[in-house]
Amino acid sequence: MLNATQTCGLLVLLLSLFCAHFSWGWFQNNAKSKSPEKQPVYGETSDSQDQSCLCHLTGVLDDCFCDIESIDVFNNFKIYPHIRKLTERDFFRYYKVNLKRPCPFWPNDDHCSIKDCHVEPCPESKVPVGIKSGNYNKFSQAASSISDMRECEQAHELGAVNSTLSNQTKEAFADWAHHDDAQDHFCGLDDEMSPDAEYVDLLLNPERYTGYKGPSAWRVWNSIYEENCFKPRSVYRPLNPLAPSRGDDDGEGFYNWLEGLCLEKRVFYRLISGLHSSINIHLCAEYLLDESWGKSVWGPNLYEFRQRFDPAETKGEGTRRLKNLYFLYLIELRALSKVTPYFERSFINLYTGNSQEDSTTKELLLQVLNETKAFPMHFDESSMFASHKIESKTLKEEFRLHFKNISRIMDCVGCSKCRLWGTLQTQGLGTALRILFSEKEIKNLPENSPSKGFQLTRQEIVALLNGFARLSTSIKELHNFRTLLKDQR
Repeated sequence: MLNATQTCGLLVLLLSLFCAHFSWGWFQNNAKSKSPEKQPVYGETSDSQDQSCLCHLTGVLDDCFCDIESIDVFNNFKIYPHIRKLTERDFFRYYKVNLKRPCPFWPNDDHCSIKDCHVEPCPESKVPVGIKSGNYNKFSQAASSISDMRECEQAHELGAVNSTLSNQTKEAFADWAHHDDAQDHFCGLDDEMSPDAEYVDLLLNPERYTGYKGPSAWRVWNSIYEENCFKPRSVYRPLNPLAPSRGDDDGEGFYNWLEGLCLEKRVFYRLISGLHSSINIHLCAEYLLDESWGKSVWGPNLYEFRQRFDPAETKGEGTRRLKNLYFLYLIELRALSKVTPYFERSFINLYTGNSQEDSTTKELLLQVLNETKAFPMHFDESSMFASHKIESKTLKEEFRLHFKNISRIMDCVGCSKCRLWGTLQTQGLGTALRILFSEKEIKNLPENSPSKGFQLTRQEIVALLNGFARLSTSIKELHNFRTLLKDQR
């Protein structure tokens, strides 16, 4: 039995422990709320929100036989570490682009004045001499000499003919040659020789949130979806900010229409949606969180991520968007595996003028390409354009022209940095599509000399690998967002 004094002492001790625990708990919570380590992750969340945001992103993708979990493991462990290193090499970090071309579809005075929209061009003195040599079909010194000899021979032969031709006829021949070159391209031909084209160091101008949004940005994406995705105007995309109000429409009408399309047109829509999703993930993952004391802090923004992809915020649309990203990843992965023989030839050296740099870059590239070949669940493109020959040819041409139109819409983007990365990723996808539908030409490539058939320019190679690296980064960032959501529960 405790006497009165002991009882009183015990009560005081318990009360002291309670107060100490309460004070320490308050201190911890307060410290957490003020902790600078937590600031880069915006947006509080509940358990149910965390569960709903990415839990439906699982299972087999439509129109192919590959599951999301397999792609996650393959990308995050096999591809991402190597493709990231590859795009840091000199050959892949410099991209020549004309960001001053006018919008061909509407008067566009919406040039972004936000400082983060600005692109810093690279002085030509900083660009490796092999890259700025002028002929972008030459990837090695050996290839250059062979090509130079052929060009000299052709020039000599044409010289005798040209002396009898008028200037007008010569210009017509040049136009025909340009037209022939463009026949199998899914993007407009580069105007690298334009005085407005400048080299950009992609590492110094990373893709991230710039603040460019609102009607100007909506108009670009609206034009892409509404006018170029084989869609009648009477069918509206879910959550389209420029569509007439449709009450509680959950998008079922749109998806019923989409499922009724042929495979090729369905694939086209999913590629564009996947590209859009990938770009949005980059903006959410590299968001301007703080700009105090003249120093910018960039990092993941969970609130922005949920606004774009949480099923609760998007009426279920977010999961579809993310699945389309995985579908696009498979398409470009397949293209890389198919183009491997092109790069395995000994004279393709990704020439920059620095032999040691070139050798390391070629090694890294082949490492990435061999990983893509080893992937066991590739998309089967042979099911596309496989119907009646004339119908297939017409549909393929329609597919190509629609995509080419989208590449031109990139010139209507008001933010220079958004235009830079939009142009690069669109050209990368266009190059991937050209590879997928050039199977015969790639199989017939000569082993020891350049071919007059299938060729890739340096611009296309840089866009192809950097574009795929952006998709790889998106899937890696999804893993990071999953971790952040789990940590905040």
